[in-house]
Amino acid sequence: MTDAAYQADRTALLIVDPYNDFMSEGGKLYEAIKPTADQSGLFDNLRQIIPAVRASGVKVFIVPHHHADPHGHDYDGWQHLNMFMEQGRGYKAFEAGSWGGEFHPEFGPQPGDVVVKEHWSQNGFANTDLDFLLKQHGIQKVVLVGLVANSCIEATGRYAMEIGYHVTLIPDATAAFNEEGMAAAKTNAPFYAHAILSTEEFLKVLPKQ
Repeated sequence: MTDAAYQADRTALLIVDPYNDFMSEGGKLYEAIKPTADQSGLFDNLRQIIPAVRASGVKVFIVPHHHADPHGHDYDGWQHLNMFMEQGRGYKAFEAGSWGGEFHPEFGPQPGDVVVKEHWSQNGFANTDLDFLLKQHGIQKVVLVGLVANSCIEATGRYAMEIGYHVTLIPDATAAFNEEGMAAAKTNAPFYAHAILSTEEFLKVLPKQ
């Protein structure tokens, strides 16, 4: 699936959860995603995509997960925690004030990028200002990269499609906690993505300034 019409002023790259805990050696979740990240080429591909996107004039949006409370009180009184929330209570991924909760120096925000309010679970639109900010910038097409392929990437992409955005996925710029997660993401992608491109294919259709 392809779509070559990407206008710089109508397109946004959404980088989902570019935290040290995911993307830096020593991060709490780095070893968990590393096998599929190595297989997909996540890190090398992001190193191609992100600079090329900025050079093209396409806007970069950072879509971050909620920072864990250092004292572990994030979900006090909550009735319905999902599996990731339950597991995360112990190791406090993306802990506020920690190195792991900082953005990766290469893949995180740069001057001129838009940093969205934090999402609590998987969908970057749920209880955040992502839709509002995209509309304010005149964005019609969103391109998704980052983590995790079968959770935050998929949930954000599905919702974007539902509310009228054109959705592009770059599967070799994502990773998951296991191969099954990557397979699930691949199976589900055609149901909501308007375009599914490799890094090489996407770089060819980026607008030129």
